[in-house]
Amino acid sequence: MNRMPVIDMTATGINITHLRVNAGLTVKDLQKIFGFSTPQAIYKWQRGAALPTVDNLVILALLFKVKIDDILIFQK
Repeated sequence: MNRMPVIDMTATGINITHLRVNAGLTVKDLQKIFGFSTPQAIYKWQRGAALPTVDNLVILALLFKVKIDDILIFQK
């Protein structure tokens, strides 16, 4: 039986932080781009406490100039 892939939320959060920094963006920049009233969602993504929604992943991929698969980290 094939094992289904599972997203490693902590590693994905670390990766989002890394990609954000490499793109030269601050948390405040992302907050403005997404139109969030507070930066809490972005901090949750970076901590691995939550994952971005699919539509937010698409935006992140465009901002970071990567594929969505390059944002998500899967458990081995």
